[in-house]
Amino acid sequence: MTEDLRYPIGKWQMPASEFTADQRSELIAQIAETPARLRQTVSGLTEEQLETPYRPGGWTVRQVAHHVPDSHLNSYIRFKLALTEDEPTIKTYYEDRWAELNDSHATPVEVSLDLLESLHQRWVVLLQSIGPADWSRKLKHPEVGTITLDQLLSLYGWHGRHHVAHVNSLRQRMGWS
Repeated sequence: MTEDLRYPIGKWQMPASEFTADQRSELIAQIAETPARLRQTVSGLTEEQLETPYRPGGWTVRQVAHHVPDSHLNSYIRFKLALTEDEPTIKTYYEDRWAELNDSHATPVEVSLDLLESLHQRWVVLLQSIGPADWSRKLKHPEVGTITLDQLLSLYGWHGRHHVAHVNSLRQRMGWS
């Protein structure tokens, strides 16, 4: 854990090399665990607590709970594009603007938790089916550059843990059991 409330588990570091099968399995397991971990960390929170920013100037817990499936839906599509096209250029999105849309404020978090659970069931099946050679397939990210599926897997293994840590660290600081 770090002192920086924006990055409680540290910033994601892009891996320079391909992963072993065991490393990929660990990252896939992290992705598979994200829905249950996010559900657990928001469980029992009141409406007022859900409206609390995880850090000064940051998103509310509710927005974080809706952001994770928004982001992971995009990642799932990016994996599918990279597996079916030659170095596709992906579409980026303004996650900060998405977090301000009404569905991120008015929808119960349970809806996004259910969506995340269903999405991850499909996503994990897809990830587990990727053959060793396909992990080096690439996509072009307009802001990051060309990245491999190994690197994308690493990012999303980190991403779920990152946002769960936002909520957990807030719960600890606020004394919410």
